[in-house]
Formats: sequence, C-alpha cells, structure tokens
Amino acid sequence: MNSILNRRDFIRTSAVAAAAVAALPSALAQAQKPLTVALVGGGHIHTPGFVKLAKSRPSLRVKSVWDHDAVRAQKLAGELNSRTVADVNQIWSDPEIGAVVIFSETNRHQELILAAAGAGKHMFAEKPLGITGKESLEMAAAIEKAKLLFTTGYFMRTNPRHIFLKEEIAKGHFGRITRVRGSNCHGGSLGGWFDTEWRWMADPKISGVGAFGDLGTHKLDILMWLFGDVESVTADIKTVTGRYPGCDESGEALIRFKNGITGTLAAGWVDVEDPVPLLISGTEGHAMMADGQLYYKSKQVPGSNSQDPWTKLAPELPSPLEQFLSAVAGAKDQPLVTPREAASRVVVMEALYEASRERKWVKLS
Repeated sequence: MNSILNRRDFIRTSAVAAAAVAALPSALAQAQKPLTVALVGGGHIHTPGFVKLAKSRPSLRVKSVWDHDAVRAQKLAGELNSRTVADVNQIWSDPEIGAVVIFSETNRHQELILAAAGAGKHMFAEKPLGITGKESLEMAAAIEKAKLLFTTGYFMRTNPRHIFLKEEIAKGHFGRITRVRGSNCHGGSLGGWFDTEWRWMADPKISGVGAFGDLGTHKLDILMWLFGDVESVTADIKTVTGRYPGCDESGEALIRFKNGITGTLAAGWVDVEDPVPLLISGTEGHAMMADGQLYYKSKQVPGSNSQDPWTKLAPELPSPLEQFLSAVAGAKDQPLVTPREAASRVVVMEALYEASRERKWVKLS
C-alpha cells in the first residue's frame, strides 16, 4: 500500500475524469458526436479533471464558463478556450448549450441546479447534491420532473471489483449477508490539502459537511448501491488535529439496512493509509478489498478462495463525467446515478451527523 498520496496525485487520481477505457465501445463511439456544454462554477477539487477531459475530447465544446469568482472563471475559460459570462442566466437562456457541468461550492448547488432544471439543461453536478436532505430531495424532484439526464461524481461505481461484488450479491453467492464494512480515508488534514485553493471544502458552512461527509459519501453510495436503503444510523464524528476550525476530520458510523444487514462506515482526512476499504461477510461467502486487490471466497463459486487475488473482472467503466457526456451525446444505457439516489445519500449523511451530535440512533423514514 502506498503512503499518503501527495496533493497533486490526489487531484489526479480522485478526479478519474479523463479515464479512457476500453469498456462500452459502442457507447463511446456514439459519444464522439459534437456536444456543446457550459462549466458552471469551478471551485471543486475535481475541476482540473474536467479541464483535462475536455481537452482530450475534440468533439466537446465548452462554450461558456461562469463562476462567482471572476478571476477563477477567466483562468478556467483560458484553459478551455472558452468565453466567460458575468451573468449565469446567459447560460440558461443559450439554446446552443444542451448540458452543464456544475463544479461550484456545495452551498451554491440548490440555486444553480434548480435554475438548470428550469432551463431544461442536462447536468452533471459534483457530490454531495445539496447541503440538506430536504433541499437535495427538492432538487431531485425538479430534475426528474424536467426529465433531464443527470449524474454525480460517485466514481467508485466504475471500479471492476465493486461491479463484480454487486453481481455476486445479486446471485446470492454470499448467502445471508451478516455484516459489511466500508472505509474511505486519506491524510488530507495531515498534509494540508485544503489550506489554500480548496479551503472552502473544510468549511461546513459552504461544503455542508467536514471530512467524514466529504469522503464518507463515496463509500456510503457504494454500501447503499450494494445493500439498499437504510433503516437507521448512529455515528461518532470528531475533530482530530484541529487544523480546520469547525470542521470534523474523522468518523465511524453504524448502519442498519432495511434488509437486516449491519454495516459500518469509516471516513476521514487523518489516516496514513486505508488498506482495507471494503469487507463483506455472509453465511456462504466472504470478500475483502485490500491493498488494491480483491479476495473472494464463496461456497457456491468453484475456484474461489481467500488466499489468492480474484482477477476475473470486467474492465473499468468510464468515469461518471464521461458517462454523462456520452449519454448527452446520444449513447444509450449509461449507468448514471439517479437524482433520487444522489439525494438519498445526503439524507442518510445528514442523519449520521445528527446521530453524532445527539449521541443517539436516528431512524430514517
């Protein structure tokens, strides 16, 4: 397992936005149709990944860039060979722009997403969808009502190991699943990753969450994607170094799924390593992701064992942003995250923070 990624490596690897993958060749072929989009907000740490992707895709034209920070907008427009607009309404009213990519600060999502839905623009919006569950559900309803294409940056769904495990769970090869454990941690606080350019991400008034919510939402998405809706939660979320005042840095949650499975979720910015990001245990099977490998054993799957890495995996899927652009360009059956799924992750995460503050179990409706 490598030690802490440096800041540049983190931005590059976590963006996952420029991955050119051999999977879904017909979809990618369709994706080369000309497409005109706008960048709405550029404050997110994954923005450089979008810039890289846009430069690598000749059929993609980023016509306009808007950001509340005019200097940042001008910089991004220069990198994208685009124009800046001082008024975001110029994007909503532009019939040539069929889709928008929203990389703004989270506290700006509600206004921008509702406006995009009202203007009929397909949209990619970075996670989390909103600050609160209520506003996230409102946004999801508006997107669904407008019948727009949407997805968000839950890139862990593209991992072949996660896809394989989802298929094995559906086949019943784990038997009765009794417990699961998800972890998504790095050393962002230890390395000062959010000291300057991305400082807003460590300010919950702007980002909506601290470290636990920032990284935890990714693994929470995977857990809910694999095991379904959540019945109730409790959590212990805390500050460790105090580097970012008012911002939590680590947390551990206990989750009861509606199907009876018990899960735990760990996330934070104060870990030197995160060697075991996922563990699934059942009466017929067991799986563990460790140090970049998958170890899998099932009584129902000949040849599976706990000693050797499981390598019978499909290729990695394109990144969520690539999937979105392909879908807008006409590719069919892209595995997009639905607005309702994106909102439900915020609802559960909000309950986790409430549980930690109140020192209790919180039941979800």
